[in-house]
This record gives sequence, structure tokens and C-alpha cells, in this order.
Amino acid sequence: MPLSPNLRPALLAVALAAPLVATATAPTAPATPAAPSAPAASVSLQDVSVIAGTCANCHGPDGRSTGGIPTLRGVGERHLLLRMQAFKAGTASDATVMVRLMKGYDDAQIQALAQWFNRESQ
Repeated sequence: MPLSPNLRPALLAVALAAPLVATATAPTAPATPAAPSAPAASVSLQDVSVIAGTCANCHGPDGRSTGGIPTLRGVGERHLLLRMQAFKAGTASDATVMVRLMKGYDDAQIQALAQWFNRESQ
């Protein structure tokens, strides 16, 4: 049976994130958010751009959504950090697949993603 065109991007996002989820460690409580300008330890700009590329499946190229899924680019870093930490902790009541996806990232990667998407342009 063919897949609905609306379902394909979500399935692709899950497929791309599966290796991250499979290698995740046991869930931990979210860390206290660092100051928005604090550097993300051990995640290079090149690494974070690759990680952020997987977000494009749902959130649009460069984090700029063209549909009903929220745009990430230019949203406040603190807001993004808190949302991603809530997804990872499973405390975001409005989340769907993001809870599973964020469990595949460590705290430094989450911080780096928040910083990367906070920037207005590349």
C-alpha cells in the first residue's frame, strides 16, 4: 500500500534519527539551562550543522518551515533550549515524535542546536 505524501517526511525524519536514538544513553533529568551565549562544549560548527540538517525534514531547510511545523531559525536560544530539554525529559505535553528524537542528543548537542537555530542567517 503506498504511503501518503503527508506521512513520508515524518517517516524520513524518524528513519534518519533512528541511529541517534539507538545509541542514546539512559534518559536523565534535563540540566539547568546554560546562559544563552554559553559555548556548547565539544560540538563544532560543522558537527552542529550536520546534526541540524536532520531537522530540515520536518522544520524546513535551514530551520525555516514552510508548513504547519514550527520554524526554528531565529527563535530565541533560551526558548529552543528549554523546549528541546523538555522534549528530552518527556515533559512537553504537546510533543509527538520530538520526545523520541531528542533522547538521541546529549546536553552539549542540544545546547549547540539551540545556538545554531538562534542565528538569523547562515
